[in-house]
Amino acid sequence: MNQLAEIISYSPSTGEEVGRYPNASEATIHELVARASAASHHWRALGFKGRKIILKSWAHYLAEHIDELAALVSAETGKPSSDAALEIAVGIDHLSWAAKHAGRYLRNSYRTPGVLMANMSTHVEYSPLGVVGVIGPWNYPVFTPMGSIAYALAAGNAVIFKPSEYTPGVGHWLGESFNLVAPQANIFFVATGGPDTGSALTKSAVNKIAFTGSSATGKKIAAACAENLTPVLMECGGTDPAIIDRDCDLNRAAEAVLWGAMANAGQTCVGIERVYVHEEIATRFTETISEMASELVVGHDYGAMTMPKQLPIIDAHIKDAVRLGANFVVGSAESVQPPFVLPTIMVDVPEESLAVAEETFGPTLTIRSVASMGEAIHLANASKYGLAASVWSKRNGKAIASELQCGMVSVNSVLAFTATPTMPFGGVKQSGYGRIHGPEGLREFAYTRSIVATRFNTPLNFATFKRSVGVDNFIKRLIKLLNR
Repeated sequence: MNQLAEIISYSPSTGEEVGRYPNASEATIHELVARASAASHHWRALGFKGRKIILKSWAHYLAEHIDELAALVSAETGKPSSDAALEIAVGIDHLSWAAKHAGRYLRNSYRTPGVLMANMSTHVEYSPLGVVGVIGPWNYPVFTPMGSIAYALAAGNAVIFKPSEYTPGVGHWLGESFNLVAPQANIFFVATGGPDTGSALTKSAVNKIAFTGSSATGKKIAAACAENLTPVLMECGGTDPAIIDRDCDLNRAAEAVLWGAMANAGQTCVGIERVYVHEEIATRFTETISEMASELVVGHDYGAMTMPKQLPIIDAHIKDAVRLGANFVVGSAESVQPPFVLPTIMVDVPEESLAVAEETFGPTLTIRSVASMGEAIHLANASKYGLAASVWSKRNGKAIASELQCGMVSVNSVLAFTATPTMPFGGVKQSGYGRIHGPEGLREFAYTRSIVATRFNTPLNFATFKRSVGVDNFIKRLIKLLNR
């Protein structure tokens, strides 16, 4: 079957066409990678200061046109324009931070050679990989891919960005905006298209793939990249928990957890899906968050589901919970009303249910009462995922956070790590590996090179076949002395 020449973007809220974009072929991908690879040498030669000027100009352009971009994000995802603007603002902040701080965290690092190698000078260099392929998601089509794009560019790499087929217009707009700022750079290309385009990118000559999406798709991408030993950065899904201790600020916790669960119609990889609350305040917490959830207006507070095929998944999770004995405090078994899903909060949901064990990716929440924070930590860690968590406690928040098997924790807040450019972002277990954001995110797009150079010669030369018995004995005596 021949690949279609274009893909069509539709509004999830109205079904109306938003735009048409090329469905990049395998040949196109190979051409773009070759062009990016050729231009990457010049981009690297600009140095940190030269790249900073261009990237800061891009950030300025995005900030000046934030309403224009937000309107397009809203049209393609269905989210309210205010949420789209917030997403873009955080993405711009990451772009600016990466541009400003790349030189600090990727400059040469000088090391102490040690006594045995005292005649050597030693340092580590961080070198750009070359060309990075970024496969972005549809739920946050600016913020999420920018965590790879900005950091890869700041580190000196060229980038091929494949946006989701549900948000090609946003990806195309980002590419066009960069080309307005740096028309001759040829180091940031956008390849719109469907799954075949993404597959072609993973099999191309890129030097690394940065992927955001489901764990199932991530496994396929990792397998494809393994054919050429292409390294991959995986930011996959999760069933992120919130742990509510008895000494928390209950009203504030309820308000924040509700937003963390329902914002963007629950289509957030680090959104809250499970709540474990201390039994002493469980009833009050459940009543409070349920009252707040009942006031949400679908279509105003959050929008339609962006990806239509997610609707039957959410419906299956809800109905499975009902079958296993769940009770609704908000919503019902009929909460899925395409293209929307009503706010849904359930209690008495078994841990083995789909709604708890698997990623629902909708505006649903399960609440379970626990006898202790130890039980809450155990249940939170029992998941096969380990992306993020939220902890609410005035006295024990940091202690609880340190016991959780996940990559990120917000204490007395939700999703705070997303808007903090200095903090690395990523998961463990089936939520992925590698990190974007922060110094770790910059170094994710560079490889380390160790350079050891002789400063002066010594009579104790052990890198020779002519090494004497006296040298061997001296080394043994010295190492014993150093390790008393």
